[in-house]
Amino acid sequence: MKIMVLGADGYLGWPTALHLSKKGHEVAVVDNCVRRSYDLEMGVDSLVPIASFQRRIQAWKEVSGIELTSWFGDLTDPDFVHRIVREFRPEAIVHFAEQRSAPYSMIDQKHCVYTQVNNVVNTLNVVYAIADIDPDIHLVKLGTMGEYGTPNIDIEEGYIEITHKGRTDTLPYPKQPHSFYHLSKVHDSHNIQFACRVWGIRATDLNQGVVYGQETPETIEHPDLLTRYDYDGVFGTVLNRFVAQAVAGLPLTVYGTGGQTRGTLDVRDTLACIELACMNPANQGEFRVFNQFTESFSVLQFAEMVRDAYNKPVEIQHGELVRVEKEDHYYNAIHTRLLDLGLQPHLLNKDTLEKMLAMTEKYAHRIDPAAFKATVNWRNTTNYLPTSGSPLPR
Repeated sequence: MKIMVLGADGYLGWPTALHLSKKGHEVAVVDNCVRRSYDLEMGVDSLVPIASFQRRIQAWKEVSGIELTSWFGDLTDPDFVHRIVREFRPEAIVHFAEQRSAPYSMIDQKHCVYTQVNNVVNTLNVVYAIADIDPDIHLVKLGTMGEYGTPNIDIEEGYIEITHKGRTDTLPYPKQPHSFYHLSKVHDSHNIQFACRVWGIRATDLNQGVVYGQETPETIEHPDLLTRYDYDGVFGTVLNRFVAQAVAGLPLTVYGTGGQTRGTLDVRDTLACIELACMNPANQGEFRVFNQFTESFSVLQFAEMVRDAYNKPVEIQHGELVRVEKEDHYYNAIHTRLLDLGLQPHLLNKDTLEKMLAMTEKYAHRIDPAAFKATVNWRNTTNYLPTSGSPLPR
């Protein structure tokens, strides 16, 4: 199958591209490497050193003999998007290419607007390119479980049957996102669903949970194939951050009570889910939604598991809640459709945590303790900042 991976220089995009090509698919990779400039802006870096996008592609050819077709460009440029889709003619497009940090989107007005424009516009450009060039292309779009929020009822996979005043219909599940980033994903979902309904394109929206881990069978084949590992307070996901804090000998910072519960999955399962979605495409005109996670844990449970898995003393420290969200809430999200397609999950256990801790210890000298600080407070993001300063990365 010919598969184009957008955002292929990122944490998940890079190992996905390698995995798909190793499985025999013809893969094209696309990125403008803007994710790297966020690190420069924030003054942080990946715990694991990563090679340049160009060097990664070359290293994969040296190791595997597989040559990835590649483009460097900005998906908010519609001419660029149309050109690469027309030239490669993919059967599926895997779309990772969005600003993915909730805290980053909540820094101030400038970062909010940048996140929404970047994410919504580039997805619209992809949707238009598919509709114009070949509506049969299957769009596999990475969404987020954060679109749903934390309702006091079960979270279904995308749709819910509602009876109102004696009439029944199946409607998109209500969305209550917790950040401007998550809102951008909601806008994407609505736009893609509209395109499926009106233009007859086919799409799968993968509402993904929190991903943990860094190593995949392909990335460990050579040091220049490693994917990034974020542990900082803006881009670091919670389990990765706790592991890095434990190795640094610092308290694991749990904001609030730690009762916030989220779906989660191993990075290796993300790759499997993407391939399953590509190999089992949505029907023409169908907007299909999969909840992409394997287990659910609270933030406090994550901290306790890291503490119990490490062979050194670890302290758990509670701090002020910086996000506007419920600290304790009902959370039961359905996630059966990928399992029905054959997903074999890697569930979180002590062995997995010990491997993450050992990998982190290898790069412990690169940990910057200042990077752990939660510098973004959801309640203090309404101030307008003049646009005369430095522009955001593009």
